[in-house]
Amino acid sequence: MTNETTSNETATASSEQPIVMEFIDDLGPMVEVQPEATVSRTVMQVEGANVVLFSFDKGQELSEHTAAMPVLVQCLEGHLKVTGGGRTVDLVPGGILHFPTRLPHAVYAEEASKMMLIMMRR
Repeated sequence: MTNETTSNETATASSEQPIVMEFIDDLGPMVEVQPEATVSRTVMQVEGANVVLFSFDKGQELSEHTAAMPVLVQCLEGHLKVTGGGRTVDLVPGGILHFPTRLPHAVYAEEASKMMLIMMRR
């Protein structure tokens, strides 16, 4: 005997709300680089996390700040210099970093760039 479900069955939470999978097939076009600006856009709000996309024109920055929750940062396009905890790293596509709650950090765009921020709620 197996515990398989058929395509007609839907998993539900205790409140009888359907449990669904959220999916975005391409983050890149969801935020555009604007001249001399930093742009942000929340693209997903799900259980346990928010996903925010940022675009930076060359030379734009997020000055030092802290987050009230742990975050993951991934570069989607371009080249970012990220400083936190006394260390500076070059963040390029394929790289990812983690900031614990309240760690002061800053982001500087070495070139026009796009970044994904995942805020992890507890």
